[in-house]
Amino acid sequence: MLSQLKVSNFAIADHVEVLFKNGMTVLSGETGAGKSIILDALGLTLGDRADTSMVRHGESKAEISAVFEIDDHSQALNWLKERDLEAEHQCILRRVITSEGRSRSYINGHPSSLQNLKAIGELLIDIHSQHEHQSLLNKDNHRSILDDFAHTQKIADKVALQFQQWSKQAKQLTQLENNQDEIIARTHLLQFQIEEFETLNLLENEITDLEQEQSQLANAELFLAKAHEALSFCTEGETNATEIVNAASIALVSLPGENTQISDTINLLGDALIQIDEAGNNLRHFIDSFELNPQRLIDIEERLSTAYQLARKHRCDPQDLISVQTKLTNELNQYTHGGQNLEQLQEEVAALEKRFLESATKQRVHRQKHAKSLEEKISEQLALMDMKSVTFSTQFNPLCIQKATKHGIDEIEFLISTNPGQPPKAINKVASGGELSRISLAVQVIIAQTSTIPTLVFDEVDVGIGGGTAQIVGRLLRSLGKSGQIICVTHLPQVASQGDNHFFISKRTEDGKVKSSIDPLDKQGRTKEIARMLGGITMTEQTLAHAKEMLETA
Repeated sequence: MLSQLKVSNFAIADHVEVLFKNGMTVLSGETGAGKSIILDALGLTLGDRADTSMVRHGESKAEISAVFEIDDHSQALNWLKERDLEAEHQCILRRVITSEGRSRSYINGHPSSLQNLKAIGELLIDIHSQHEHQSLLNKDNHRSILDDFAHTQKIADKVALQFQQWSKQAKQLTQLENNQDEIIARTHLLQFQIEEFETLNLLENEITDLEQEQSQLANAELFLAKAHEALSFCTEGETNATEIVNAASIALVSLPGENTQISDTINLLGDALIQIDEAGNNLRHFIDSFELNPQRLIDIEERLSTAYQLARKHRCDPQDLISVQTKLTNELNQYTHGGQNLEQLQEEVAALEKRFLESATKQRVHRQKHAKSLEEKISEQLALMDMKSVTFSTQFNPLCIQKATKHGIDEIEFLISTNPGQPPKAINKVASGGELSRISLAVQVIIAQTSTIPTLVFDEVDVGIGGGTAQIVGRLLRSLGKSGQIICVTHLPQVASQGDNHFFISKRTEDGKVKSSIDPLDKQGRTKEIARMLGGITMTEQTLAHAKEMLETA
C-alpha cells in the first residue's frame, strides 16, 4: 500500500507530506485548493510526463517521492529482485524535475528509466479518473474492461504473439505471391551470374598471386639482362669486384710489422670477398634456372582479364569477387531453399494461422464466460444506484480472419437498455450524462473488486451523481477499502462521510505567494468539513448536526 507521499516545490505546494493508512482515505477541499496537485505528483512518481510548469515559481527543482509497503506483494517484490532493486520490503519511487526541463527518476535510490517506473507503478497503484466515463463511449475500451475483469493477460499475450508471428509471415507470403514474375526473373539472373563465377573458379588470394607472377613474367628479359650485368661486375667481368677487393687485400698483407687497424681491414676485405662470391653464385643460379615462358604470361593475362571484366560487371574490386559470389549464392538459396520458397512459406503461414485461431477461440470462450459474470455484477451495482430498469449486456461480433487483430477474433461492445422491453443498444446512443457516470462507476467498482493492485485511487469518479446514489457509492468504496487501500478525491459529503481517514486540502497566501497544504482531520474537523460540503461557506447548527449524523451513520 501507499504509506507516504512527499512533495517539495511542486506547483503551488512548497512542502507537503502525507502519511496514508489502509482502508478508505478521503481527500476533499474547496475548488482550486490543490486536490489535483496530490494526484499529479503521484502520477509523476508513476512515470507520467513532466514539464517545467510543474516546478514552483522561483525554485530550481521540484521533488516528489512515494513510499509503498510491499511485504505481501510478491509480484512487486519479484520484479524488484529481478532487477537488483529490492530494499527492506519497501518500494520508494522518486522523481526530480528541474526548472531547465530535465527530469530524473529513481527506484529505491537507483537511477531508473521512466519505462521501469511505469512498469512497477502498474503493479502498485491504479488511478481511476473522473473522465473515465467518457471512455465508455469508445467501444475499443470495452474489450480492455472485460479483459481486466477476466484476468486474460496470459492468454492475451499468447494470442498477440501468435498473431504477430502469423501476420508477419502472411505479409511476406503476399509479397512473394505478388512478385512471382520478378522473383523468377531474379532467380534466372542469379543462376546465370553464379555460372560465370563457377566457370572462372577463382581461388582465395589468386588475383594477388597472378598479378605478382604477371609482373615478373612481363619483365623477364629485363630481369635476365640485369642479372648478367650484375654477375659481370661481381666476378666475371674484365674488371670485377672480386679482383679489386683481392688486390686491396694483397696490398695490405705485404706491409711489414703488425698493425691492429690494418689487420681488421684485411679481415673485412676477406669477408667482402666471401659475400661477393656468394652473390655471384646466387646470380648464376638465377640465370641458369630462369625460363622465359611467353605462353604462361598469355594465360595469366587472359585469366586476369576475365576476372577484371567480371569485377567491372559487379562493380567491385577484383579481390572481392569471391565474397560477391558467396552473396549471390546465398540469395539464390533464399529463393530456392530458404524462407522465400513459396510452397514452404504457404505451409508455414497456414500452420501459424491455425495456431492463432485455436488460441483466439479459447480466448473468446474465456471472455464469454466472464462476460456473463460481469453483466450480472454490473446490473447488481446499477440496481443499487437506482437504475433497476437498466439492462447491461456484452455483444461479441466475430471478425473474419482478414480483420483479426492482436486482440483476437472478436469485436466487443457493451450495450444497454434503459427501459424494459426495449432492445439493448450502443451506450453512446442511449445513455445520458448522468447514466453514463453511474454505469462507469459501476464498472470501476466491479473491476476494483477483482483487482490484484493493492492501492486504488478514485479521482472524483462520483461526478454526475448525488443523493442516495452518492451514499451507496460511498458505501461501495468503503467496502473496497476493507480488503485494500482506497484513496478517493470527492466533492460529495455522502461519499466523504464513508471514509476511514480524511484529509483536507487548502491554500493560503504567505509573503505574496500561494501555498497549498494538506492536513488530517479529527472527528470535529471532519464534522465541519462534511458540513461545508453540505451547506457551503456558511455553516448552521442544522448543517453541523446533519454532518454529525452522516458520520455517525457511516
